[in-house]
Amino acid sequence: MDADVTDPAVLRLASPVSPSDGPRLCAELTRLAAAGATEIVCDVSGVHTPQLAAVDALSRLRLTARRTGCHLRLRHPPSQLRALLELTGLAEPLGLEDTP
Repeated sequence: MDADVTDPAVLRLASPVSPSDGPRLCAELTRLAAAGATEIVCDVSGVHTPQLAAVDALSRLRLTARRTGCHLRLRHPPSQLRALLELTGLAEPLGLEDTP
């Protein structure tokens, strides 16, 4: 994962996402928010084999963004990740951008 402190700030998430990635990603989002980011885009185009660990990390990012006053949205979700997020009811809260 790389971070750009631009407007909007960009996080890039790629496979494989492990269960331990959630806290690290949330810390990075918190750092971006403390640096002044008000909107954070999470580019998930690199999540080629989405599993529940990715869903968990993204939902934690959403909660962290909300707590820090940032707006989080996802960009370039692969169709499998989009389907998994829609199945779990997280597609809309996570602000999916692109059409499938």
